[in-house]
Amino acid sequence: MQAIAIVSIFAAIIAASLLAAPRRASIEGFFGGANTDGRAPQLWVLVLSQVTTWIFARSLMNAAILGYYYGIAGTLAYAAYYGSFLTGGFIVGRLRDSGAMSVQDWLGARFGRIGTGGYNAVIGLRLLSEVFANLIVVGLIFAAVLPGSQTWAIVLVALVGLAYSAWGGLSAALRTDVVQMLVFLVVFILAFGFLITDSRFSLGAVLSAQGTSGSYNGWVLMAVALLQVFSYPAHDPVMMDRGFIADRATTRASFVHAFWISTLLIIGFGFFGIQAGIEGAAYEGQLLGTWAQILPVWVFAALMLSLLVSALSTLDSALASAARLVVEEWKLAPRSLGGGRSAMAVFMAAGAVLTLWGNQTLFDAVAVSGTASMFLTPVLIVGLVIGRPVSRAGFAGAFMAAILGALAYFFRAVPAVAQMLPEGHKYEQLLAICIAVLIAGFASVLLGMRRAP
Repeated sequence: MQAIAIVSIFAAIIAASLLAAPRRASIEGFFGGANTDGRAPQLWVLVLSQVTTWIFARSLMNAAILGYYYGIAGTLAYAAYYGSFLTGGFIVGRLRDSGAMSVQDWLGARFGRIGTGGYNAVIGLRLLSEVFANLIVVGLIFAAVLPGSQTWAIVLVALVGLAYSAWGGLSAALRTDVVQMLVFLVVFILAFGFLITDSRFSLGAVLSAQGTSGSYNGWVLMAVALLQVFSYPAHDPVMMDRGFIADRATTRASFVHAFWISTLLIIGFGFFGIQAGIEGAAYEGQLLGTWAQILPVWVFAALMLSLLVSALSTLDSALASAARLVVEEWKLAPRSLGGGRSAMAVFMAAGAVLTLWGNQTLFDAVAVSGTASMFLTPVLIVGLVIGRPVSRAGFAGAFMAAILGALAYFFRAVPAVAQMLPEGHKYEQLLAICIAVLIAGFASVLLGMRRAP
């Protein structure tokens, strides 16, 4: 009965998303987000779209899992990544002040193809990871509520997400994000209301929880997040694409509102993981099995629905950004509805295939892409914020340092790589890698600055 209810309500949400998608598609709406009248999205459309595309299924699971293992430190560490709305809004403002209408515009004007090529490669991998990571969560949910159904569930969600995304592009993503976010808020508030009013819940206990593995590594992860929070939003095309489709005042306000709303939601979802750890529940299947045992049926169903809705909302936005990347940046397809839809189909197909081999440690995708993006920190601080010229060699050095750092973390289990890393937990290794990447990146950029004309 529980599985039938979840599937039925999710099917209704998908139907509502299809109805919310625009009936007519235009090229400007597909790639630029304009509505049928050619107008930019209003403030709360932009806010809800920003929030729902960042409160995605992988993030919700990460916040809860980190809360389970590391207590409030783990959840706060993941919430720190949502400071990206503030740093991202700052970066967008500076880019627009410089006359650029995208990160690629700014990089291309200063570093040519090496700048846009390196950046586009990183965001291409990030978009692909967004697709397969959210499909993985869909598979995990259906494996928990309807064993044996995960494969067809992944395929079905991929096809439906592709269907309405390919119809309207970014304009469809913006409109369906609003519907999906409102549904998410309703089901999550109901579940959260039960949590905080339950007799077993103590706010003091949650806020002081050490987690099942102790809080130390949670604070280490907090340090990692603070090192990555400047560059992280700049390599997220979903956020950056939404920074250039409305006027400056609307855009600035949307980033601020998205920050506080998404941060509260991430912390709130993390409370479910922390509470599971406090109750001494055994960790089972990305916490899904744990929740099934300790929560009432309707609360568990609400959490599963909120995860499914967030996965769906991220897929359409990732595909819209993928279409823009392939068509407008890589120029691998014509700037037409057919070109954009073909790009979406390729990304969705590749993401679905990768779910067969996807790493089930969901935070790893965040850590790898976040580390790869760190070449942007010295480049943007020196070149965009301070306004000093940086040579192409300086940019290339920072880029290579970040890519090597990301590869070192991804292949940390390989003996040859492990010998170069400090002994300790993987988050301690990640922190050491991030510090090394920043030192090398700033050194390269500063040396390049002195050589630049």
